[in-house]
Amino acid sequence: MSVVYGMAVFFLIWWIVLFAVLPFGFRQTQDEAGDVVPGSEPGAPVRPRFRRVIIWTTIVSAIVFTIYVVARDAGFSLLDLPLPGPR
Repeated sequence: MSVVYGMAVFFLIWWIVLFAVLPFGFRQTQDEAGDVVPGSEPGAPVRPRFRRVIIWTTIVSAIVFTIYVVARDAGFSLLDLPLPGPR
């Protein structure tokens, strides 16, 4: 796998994991807190904690990417999955 291909795959995995990790740790909305910042969505979190989300996204993405690389190097492919349909 080339470096550019690996970076592209990692970026795609990171982006997908970001949307899976975003809702974790969501505590309270601005509307529930009674402190809505003018011009913002009332359902926005009071404390978004973006640094924490980015760190967790990177950790989970690195684990998923490592599993992908190990499986790819072991010769595993999508054709090995028992999917229904003609082959």
